[in-house]
Amino acid sequence: MDGTQRTIKLRRREQYWRRYWSLYAMLSLPLVYFFIFRYIPMTYIQIAFKNYSIVRSPWEMPWAGNYGFEYFIKAFANRDFLNALRNTLMLNLLDLVMGFPAPIILALILNELPYKRFKRVTQTIAYMPHFLSWVIIAGMALQLLAPTSGLINIWLQKMGIQPIPFLNQPGHWVGTYVVLGIWQSVGWNTIIYLAAITSINPELYEAAAIDGAGRLRRIWHVTLPGIRSTIIVLLILSLGRILGSDFDRPFALRNPLVKDVSDVISIFVYNYGVRGLQFSLTTAVGLFQSVVSVSFLLLADKLAKKFGERGIV
Repeated sequence: MDGTQRTIKLRRREQYWRRYWSLYAMLSLPLVYFFIFRYIPMTYIQIAFKNYSIVRSPWEMPWAGNYGFEYFIKAFANRDFLNALRNTLMLNLLDLVMGFPAPIILALILNELPYKRFKRVTQTIAYMPHFLSWVIIAGMALQLLAPTSGLINIWLQKMGIQPIPFLNQPGHWVGTYVVLGIWQSVGWNTIIYLAAITSINPELYEAAAIDGAGRLRRIWHVTLPGIRSTIIVLLILSLGRILGSDFDRPFALRNPLVKDVSDVISIFVYNYGVRGLQFSLTTAVGLFQSVVSVSFLLLADKLAKKFGERGIV
């Protein structure tokens, strides 16, 4: 490279930084945020492999037994953890199987509505529950579904039907838990699919109509292929949360009668970590949960790419 080319390259680099330095300056703020509040706290992951001491830094704590895996072994020997692991997988799988298609179906129905004002009102009503906390939703569920004083069971008794223990019997509680989760999130997730539908070229619908395709065939051959990439991305993200667990939802809806099915990993961590001060044990559980979730995410992404989709990684 001669001197002229080097000068041209340096001038182009200087022009590039003069044009885009403000963008890099704005990007530096979120990068600093993630470094301080996301990556530096990760150093405390090593608590899972060490005997926790409040007076020592994580680097000075002594290693736990069994080559540092003592608390992982203790977790898998703990009956409460195995019960929480089973419940977390069961509830998340039910959420995935029953809750994932719900916003897609609602978006397809709303997209076919001819009256735009009715569509907007329905959409607004559907996503409003997303802004309610689970404490409020649990209170509403108690008022409506309580076995003796709940409004729905009072109506059932007046019609000569036996009350249904929605919140007091494990099987019914699981169904109520899943249905309330769908009700709370379906409208909000529908917005994503409706936004994806608006990006579909209207000429495809016109061409399908000219070819004689009815409404269902247009949905099947135009709308669903048009939002397929959005569906795949959200499915991959959902699979990545298959072992994750919210705390608010099961904690607000649970009661002693359904303890066997309502105790999930987040509640186990709360009981043993916050209340029991067993930080090494609960950090090991959290690390296991994260590793499994990332593994599911990467596996789902790889499968999506194998079938010709873009994936997210």
